[in-house]
Amino acid sequence: MTTPAPLDDAHLATRRITRLSVAVAVVLIALKAFALGASGSVSILASLADSALDLAASLATFFAVRWAAAPPDSEHRYGHGKGEALAALVQAGLVFASAVFIGWEALQRVMDPRPVTAGAWATGVVVVSILITAGLVAMQTRALRKTGSLAVAGDRAHYAADLAANAVVLVGVVSGAFLGAPGLDAAAGLVVAVWLFWGAVGMLRAAADHLLDRATPAEDLAAITRAVLEDPRISGVHQLRTRMAGQVMMIQMHVDLDPALTLEAAHAIVVEAETRVLSHYPTADILIHADPRGVGQAHGGVHAEAPAEHRDVAPPEPDVPVEAVQAPAAPKGPWS
Repeated sequence: MTTPAPLDDAHLATRRITRLSVAVAVVLIALKAFALGASGSVSILASLADSALDLAASLATFFAVRWAAAPPDSEHRYGHGKGEALAALVQAGLVFASAVFIGWEALQRVMDPRPVTAGAWATGVVVVSILITAGLVAMQTRALRKTGSLAVAGDRAHYAADLAANAVVLVGVVSGAFLGAPGLDAAAGLVVAVWLFWGAVGMLRAAADHLLDRATPAEDLAAITRAVLEDPRISGVHQLRTRMAGQVMMIQMHVDLDPALTLEAAHAIVVEAETRVLSHYPTADILIHADPRGVGQAHGGVHAEAPAEHRDVAPPEPDVPVEAVQAPAAPKGPWS
């Protein structure tokens, strides 16, 4: 897995890809509006409505990633990273609305089929849309590997859905215009609606995990623990907690040290441990508390007593190399 770029580079990459997604949405809307006027296809209408909502979602992402990249201030000491999850929630809501609208319109056309005209123009526009969208999804995928941005993942989900939906639309237009089966055009619209609904569920789940501070995957915990325990002076790790705030992994833990160490020596060991973790997770924010070895009493507040499986983290198994889990896993959806 690719090591994430430093935070400034990651933010720059997300800003670039969000600008591109807004531009692509505008181009697709113009193309599909022309095709709809020429053909009257319900599947083109479905795709146009989806692209219009994609533009709204891309604009939300455009502003959200810039707000999320703002440094911590006196009122947001952990930064603004969760703004990306809020943008993903907005995207999910827009996609839900799009699915309902398209599904309703498609059902109306199933009951009352209408012919698809200007099939050549409509087909050409859909093919061009597929090519443009495929190029954007490929670029978003590369940006996602570098940044792990939840907002970019949500935007990519939109356009990955568009890619599949446009293929369905192409079938509907060809069926309605050249095969004399307008009912298939309406059926294609229904398929798009179901696909969008499923995609919205995936985005909603990822955003909820982020906002509710779900722990990072087990392989991340193993990698962090191994990096800390590389120093034999650290005999144990407990109360290890991780969560994501935008592109920043928040890590905190307690480590066991020799109680005879001076404060200065203990501090030096902790700083070295933080440096090792940062070598694998450059965008992490780390807090390590030193405990005297043999003092097993939990402390630190209402959540100090962690679940049993995380109370005392043993060194990871030898077959879990740190290099294999250097970066936080990107949020996954139905198209990952």
